[in-house]
Amino acid sequence: MENHRQNNTTNLEPTNQACIWLVCSLLLLVFAPTMAWLFDRWTMGVWHNGHGILIACVVIYLIWGELKKNKQLAKSTTPWGFAILIPALFLHMLDAGMHTQLLSALAFFLSLPGFSLLFLGSERTKTILFPLSMLLFTLPIPLAFTESIHLSLRHIATDGTAWLLHFFDVPNFTSGTLIQVTNGSLRVADACSGFSTLYATITIAILTAYLSTSALRRIAVLSIAIPLAIGVNVIRVFMLTMLVQWFGIDVLATAAHEISGLLTFVVALPVIFWLGQDPIEE
Repeated sequence: MENHRQNNTTNLEPTNQACIWLVCSLLLLVFAPTMAWLFDRWTMGVWHNGHGILIACVVIYLIWGELKKNKQLAKSTTPWGFAILIPALFLHMLDAGMHTQLLSALAFFLSLPGFSLLFLGSERTKTILFPLSMLLFTLPIPLAFTESIHLSLRHIATDGTAWLLHFFDVPNFTSGTLIQVTNGSLRVADACSGFSTLYATITIAILTAYLSTSALRRIAVLSIAIPLAIGVNVIRVFMLTMLVQWFGIDVLATAAHEISGLLTFVVALPVIFWLGQDPIEE
């Protein structure tokens, strides 16, 4: 009788694996246009969700590590996965008529915990739930929802730059989001508001806090994320203004504009990583 049960279990393993591969293939097929759209948004430039592809890779790595670390947890399935999966697929169907792709991307990320509950069980799903939830921070946010934030950030960048110009005795005049110096004037537009840096820094800060084992470091990382992102963008706008002062307005049409945007990430993200890094025990 025991041998018969063991044989059944052995026979079920390949069947379960085949079902998982089949469902994954169907999932990729259904959401292939959505994933292509996401990849296009993630690689569009530093001003548009440039952190998305980095976060996606980190999430895949964390999920793989958690599943490997918790191999001892019993394999099980729960029908509660359908409670998540069915609304997610309905949202995808809704987007098929609206053609926003954003709702479909949201549906894709929401469906992953549902599939995890169905094939990995509740215990294993708990271990990877946080990394899965971080995928939501890779979604492009429509300007309609962030317009007021962009405007506030633009004014902060303008006022901060004006203060720095005054500190360094550089003649200037500011009006709204317009900064005028001797050799030209520049307006702080939405792309220069620093929202992309803010979005990326907050996302990285949350991930770093999750990986840190020190409560104080977690608090420090989460507390500094917003002022750090805003501060490095003010410095960026100030540097661009100084370039206009020294070389004229045409300097904004050069690579200096793009490079300055990359520098905000180069400065902000290592600071977050450094603050969240646990001390090495000797």
